[in-house]
Amino acid sequence: MLIKEYRIPLPMSVEEYRIAQLYMIQKKSREETCGEGSGVEILENRPYVDGPGGNGQYTHKVYHIGMHIPSWFRSILPKAALRVEEESWNAYPYTRTRYTCPFVEKFSIDIETYYKTDPGDHSNVFNLSPAEKRQTILDPIDIVKDPIPPHEYKAEEDPKLYKSVKTKRGPLSEDWIQEYKNNPGRYPIMCAYKLCKVEFRYWGMQSKIERFIHDVDKDLSVKLARSFSKSASFLSCDQNPS
Repeated sequence: MLIKEYRIPLPMSVEEYRIAQLYMIQKKSREETCGEGSGVEILENRPYVDGPGGNGQYTHKVYHIGMHIPSWFRSILPKAALRVEEESWNAYPYTRTRYTCPFVEKFSIDIETYYKTDPGDHSNVFNLSPAEKRQTILDPIDIVKDPIPPHEYKAEEDPKLYKSVKTKRGPLSEDWIQEYKNNPGRYPIMCAYKLCKVEFRYWGMQSKIERFIHDVDKDLSVKLARSFSKSASFLSCDQNPS
């Protein structure tokens, strides 16, 4: 198993991120259209008590082969793998998502996320033991400095270029995180702490596949963080996205 902790600082509040997250989820749902052999099936969607993160909402989905499977996941699956299961626990500002594939029994991706009001300097937000910390690779993500694949680049989402008319934030300099630390309160800041566990227990392929998945996941994280940052600038905290 390969474990990484990603830290993604963003120029917004935790509440603004929540609104942007709801907006992006609903946007994605509207874009999902069913074709032959494709679709998303919701098996469960219910509240839970005293579960991961406390009290929240549990969702169990099945992704059938088609454009609905996240591209980073679809890229590693054979065509014969027709079913991917997603379980999620949403107790915002904590979430957990787990992906499994019955076709590949020894494969799983587990992602825990905490959203905190800080620039990413929490030393152990997941309360890892000393042994667990030694096994975990820390990988900070900077939405300004970290590149994204050229075919995914959108100038209108580039934080070095974008300025929000609504919030008056941006564009961001390459030293925007340090600038915040030097002048706290200049603008809101938060950090998404993501603990990603990738397991592919097949001899001869384990390390290569686990590293590949993490690399693809990091590219996606940078892209989504930029999209969320722009979305939050359009949505005020008293809006209810629809």
